[in-house]
Amino acid sequence: MNLGLKEKVIIVTGGAKGIGAGISQALGLESAMVAIVGRNAADNQACIELIQATGGQAFSFVAELTQPDECTRVVADIVHMFGRIDGLVNNAGVNDGVGLANGTYEKFMQSLHANLVHYYLLAQACLPYLIKSKGAIVNIGSKTAETGQGGTSAYAAANGGRNALTREWAVELLPHNIRVNAVIVAECFTPLYEKWIQTLENPNEKRAEIESKIPLGQRMTTADEIGAMVAFLLSSKSSHTTGQLIHVDGGYVHLDRAL
Repeated sequence: MNLGLKEKVIIVTGGAKGIGAGISQALGLESAMVAIVGRNAADNQACIELIQATGGQAFSFVAELTQPDECTRVVADIVHMFGRIDGLVNNAGVNDGVGLANGTYEKFMQSLHANLVHYYLLAQACLPYLIKSKGAIVNIGSKTAETGQGGTSAYAAANGGRNALTREWAVELLPHNIRVNAVIVAECFTPLYEKWIQTLENPNEKRAEIESKIPLGQRMTTADEIGAMVAFLLSSKSSHTTGQLIHVDGGYVHLDRAL
């Protein structure tokens, strides 16, 4: 695709692994300047090398996004290097299994910081620069906010918050022509997903059972497919799309299970 993202400075949090890596690589193929924000420099560098191998450009910024000061600091570092920000992809987070029966106040709040609070803080820190560039924000969310999962109250609550912030920011930022959308993920096969499924009894059978419930193709979504949608939403090709929760999931959430 040629989405007009050449040399656009786009931040991708959690951009080195899994879904984040798929997003970073998709943006690299579009010749964006990808600012990968993650807590591990080696992981960042490994993803950068993959992007460089396909002719793209990416840069590492190490930050612990559960710490509010780190959110503002890393945005300042990115602006210091590039002088601008054209897009923000809020992606970092983890389904950490803080449930209702087994959770505590401390664990619940820690999960919100790991999965939601930095979405707000990064957007707030980037806002002056996004206003100047008339940039775009894409929030990555999870089906858990809509379907429930069981045993993951904090993560589900965080994703409900991501959805709500997407709509709220789309309204608040209308005067600045900043578009805000979300990509909602259901069953996407990543190394972390594979690690989880290998902890189960009969993992191959469990994967086949899950895939049989995905209407389109009876297969899991790939990180590349998430990345392609994110790149589109960041680009001027989606210039009249805002406030949308777009499910890239093969119909998993909304289509009839009897199919």
